[in-house]
Amino acid sequence: MPYRHPERHRTDRIGWLRAAVLGANDGIVSTASLIMGVAAADAGHKAVLVAGVAGRVAGAMSMAAGEYVSVHSQADTEKADLEKEKQELATEPEAELKELTGIYVHRGLDAELARTVAEQLTANDALAAHARDELGISEAFSARPVQAALSSAASFSVGAVLPLSVAWLAPVELMIPSVAGSTAFFLALLGGVAAHTGGAEILKGASRVLAWGVLAMAATYLVGSLFGVASA
Repeated sequence: MPYRHPERHRTDRIGWLRAAVLGANDGIVSTASLIMGVAAADAGHKAVLVAGVAGRVAGAMSMAAGEYVSVHSQADTEKADLEKEKQELATEPEAELKELTGIYVHRGLDAELARTVAEQLTANDALAAHARDELGISEAFSARPVQAALSSAASFSVGAVLPLSVAWLAPVELMIPSVAGSTAFFLALLGGVAAHTGGAEILKGASRVLAWGVLAMAATYLVGSLFGVASA
């Protein structure tokens, strides 16, 4: 019966956590920035909301497509490397055994023990041993294009709803400060939650996400203000 390690580690969350945090952060920042930029150009309340909704839909689709394509490229590379390794194991088994032995020696085992370990792992599952220890491909870090695309699109949509809801509910004259203040809170909360989920320091995670978000909002607000002045 195969041994199952009883502990769960945070590396199991890397695949979906990265995509989810990226999507939510982008949804909050890009939508809030778009709302503030359009509002700063003296557009009406309806125009601001339409721009925000359009940005949410376009952004979610863009995130899904971008994640799928990029992660699928990683998956294709992993597949090609595994196929190459499989061929080498079939045609040059002794050379591959020496290569695996050398990896374990480099990691600190003496030559005899390294050879023994390499032989036993090769007898059990040679391709899995080379995938893990030579290529760095493991179950926790393997590419999952569909999972990444769905996580990014869903989290982007959820993130975008937050500033959109504030823009919809806030009075016109308070829209910009309301969106800016609430977005800063949402970003700090997202950064803190993501850091906690990943086992990192919460304050640093919150500060990092907040700083970049505020910078993006300030830049788009400035652009909107300049266009508003120019058209006045």
